[in-house]
Amino acid sequence: MRSLVFLASLLLVAPAFAAKPNVLVIVADDLGYNDVGFQGSKEIPTPHLDKLAGQSVRCTNGYVSHPFCSPTRAGMLTGRYQHRFGHENNPAWLPESTVAGLPLSETTFPALMKQAGYTTGAVGKWHLGAHPQFHPNKRGFDEYFGALGGGHVYFPGDKGGPEYQIPLNRNGQDEPQTKYLTEQFGEEAAAFVGRHAGEAKPWMLYLAFNAPHTPLQAPKEWLEKLKHIESEQRRTYAAMVCALDAAIGGVLAKLDETKQRENTLVYFVSDNGGPNLTIRNMTNFTDNTPLRGAKGAVYEGGMRVPFLVSWPAKLKPGTYEQPVIALDFLPTSLAAADSADVTPKNLDGVNLLPFLAGETSGAPHEMLFWRSGGPGGNNAVRRGNMKLVRIGTEKPQLFDLAADVEESTDLAAEQPEVVKELVAAIAEWEKGTIAPIFESPRAGKPAPGKKKKAK
Repeated sequence: MRSLVFLASLLLVAPAFAAKPNVLVIVADDLGYNDVGFQGSKEIPTPHLDKLAGQSVRCTNGYVSHPFCSPTRAGMLTGRYQHRFGHENNPAWLPESTVAGLPLSETTFPALMKQAGYTTGAVGKWHLGAHPQFHPNKRGFDEYFGALGGGHVYFPGDKGGPEYQIPLNRNGQDEPQTKYLTEQFGEEAAAFVGRHAGEAKPWMLYLAFNAPHTPLQAPKEWLEKLKHIESEQRRTYAAMVCALDAAIGGVLAKLDETKQRENTLVYFVSDNGGPNLTIRNMTNFTDNTPLRGAKGAVYEGGMRVPFLVSWPAKLKPGTYEQPVIALDFLPTSLAAADSADVTPKNLDGVNLLPFLAGETSGAPHEMLFWRSGGPGGNNAVRRGNMKLVRIGTEKPQLFDLAADVEESTDLAAEQPEVVKELVAAIAEWEKGTIAPIFESPRAGKPAPGKKKKAK
């Protein structure tokens, strides 16, 4: 009898992390590589993200699968290179188009987490198709609140393009914007965390901010705190990053308050590198130091991003140097949920847990690939520390990222055999890809569902 009582007491005090972890995926939009404190910024205070970094494995060679918005998200939510299913461009805002969006043939991250026994939610920017068939509630999310397009104004009533002024959406119903959008998204995410605390089912939340993507609009209180930044555009952008940090801090505080933090697997990335907008009469207000290039480029500045993985119950904080990619979030989460049996066999992402925990040595990926612009566009491949970049029909460039993270010294002439091997690797990888199935809005071609106007 005493042994039974003792066993019962053990069960009562058993740590929460004996259960499946909650999963929180946090995505920033157009965040500069060096624009948060844990990456080295002395100019923009980000105390909440810095605290998260101190609780995380900081992946110093962390990537996303594309150098701009929607394709990265398509890859992240499928665990597959988006080039395999033609989602290589940003979809135009076309509610009538059944093509411009994440193809229905793809099984999504939330749908798989539901199979693993999770309640699933999404808050924030969608940008994966405007037609009702692409709605988050149709793609595996039980709950959704956010902006369905590729961007949105930050203050209620502000002016912007049609896509940037659409009503917010809650589970298929229009809902008004009530406050600064980053703050509203943070509050909605915190509410989701609190609402599902203590439930028998674990939860997965995809928190996709549109900040600090343009338009440059920031709360006055943050602008006042950043008066030391002389450039108005840089100061506004920095204030947007501070507001983003505060919103994330509110969500993490709710995890602590509800005693869920220990057993919540948290990821943080930007969807691409910071943009260089000098071509739009703006200063280059983001900082990708020390990387070459910016959003849109297949140099490091386009898709190497701040990258955190935190699970206090299982992962010791520190740094991890091997290349990893946001495609890994899906299989890692299923493995954490002890649900590898539902993991599709066609994923490009891998389970990072044994690598991040120090149980498995070596690199999670033999090679990582990037392409922008479809076949014949711009390519990059990384194998170990060597990276090959090919811009259209120009001669390939070769860089040793261990010695030259700035990609300033082209080694192609010195190592022709490596160039040959990596060019062949790209050709082999491209056999498993297809051309884009829809054009970007700025491609100069009619988007799906639209016809060219007669002259």
